[in-house]
Formats: sequence, C-alpha cells, structure tokens
Amino acid sequence: MSGVPGLGPGDRADFEQVLRAALETAEIRSALSADPTGRAAARLRAWALAADTEIAAAAHDEYRAYTAARATAGRRPPPAAGGPPAGSGLPPAVLLPLISAASAAVLLLIGYGLLVTGTADRFAGSVRSAGWVLAVAAVAAAAVGLPALPRAVPDRAGAPDGARGPVSAADVARARRRWHRALLERGVLPYLRRRLPDSLAS
Repeated sequence: MSGVPGLGPGDRADFEQVLRAALETAEIRSALSADPTGRAAARLRAWALAADTEIAAAAHDEYRAYTAARATAGRRPPPAAGGPPAGSGLPPAVLLPLISAASAAVLLLIGYGLLVTGTADRFAGSVRSAGWVLAVAAVAAAAVGLPALPRAVPDRAGAPDGARGPVSAADVARARRRWHRALLERGVLPYLRRRLPDSLAS
C-alpha cells in the first residue's frame, strides 16, 4: 500500500479517519445500501487507501500549512550571542546613550549643587568634569548607534512566519481541521463518488 508523501504515522491515521467519515456520510451510505453484503463498502475503502497519494494531493496546500504550523509550535527565537534574550529589552544602540546621559545628568546635578552650596569645591569640580565627559560620551554614542537602529531591529511585519513568535496549539488545531475539511471535500468524497459504480458492479 502506498503512503502519502511526508505523512507520519499520526497523519496516516488522520487520513483513515477522514476516509471513515466520508464512508459514513448519508450520500455514500445510501449508495452502498444497494449491496447489503458490505463487500462494496470494503472494496471502496481498500481502493481509497491504495489511492491515498492521489487523494491527498487535492489538499496539499492545507496539509503543508498544517505540518508547518506543527513544526514551529512552541519554538522561540534563541538569545542573541553575547546579549540579552530577544525581546527582553532595548537594544544596545539605545541603552548606551540613555545610560550615559542619565549618569551625566546625575553627576552634573551633584557637581553644580555642591558649587551652589560652596562646599567641597575641588570635589565639585571633579564631579562636574566627569559629568561633562559622560555627556559628551552619550552624544557620541547616540550619533553612532541610533542611525544603525533600524537595521538592528527587524520589521516584524515583514519577518518570516517563524520569526513572528511561537505557533500556539490552537493554531495547529485550526490548521489540522482545515486540512481535514479540504481532504474530505476535495479529495476523499470526489474519489468515492467516481468509484462507487465500480464497487457496486464488482
């Protein structure tokens, strides 16, 4: 007996489940009632199983979408090498200027505050100098890092499906139902209708 290309044991069981459902539809059962021995139904089932490749091809797109969803379910992008996990915070191009600017602001406030009070003049001068150095560093970091930010942060709308986040179990279940429906309506039932006369005549 041939197998549907790419189907695992579970998918083969799904194929047989859809075939059973098709054989139990009112249309097919009514036609097969002309043979009370049940031999026509058995022949029809055996022929359908033997023609599984032909039948499954009718729902190839839905099957491919189902297997792709199942393969990506639960996956998450790995952490960037030497950096925080993806999506855990701001990129370095933004963090470095922000940290430098915040540190500069704190040091400058302390330095000029000491200057106003007239205490620890030498220390206040050192603090102010350190604050201005950090301020210059923040401006330089922003000038270098921020223009590269659009390239460092990919556009999620244009990212591949696998980069948009994990596929949920509900997504997989919906894709499976779509495949079953397409397999039934475009594959199994049309095949059974074509072979019904032969099964009853044999």
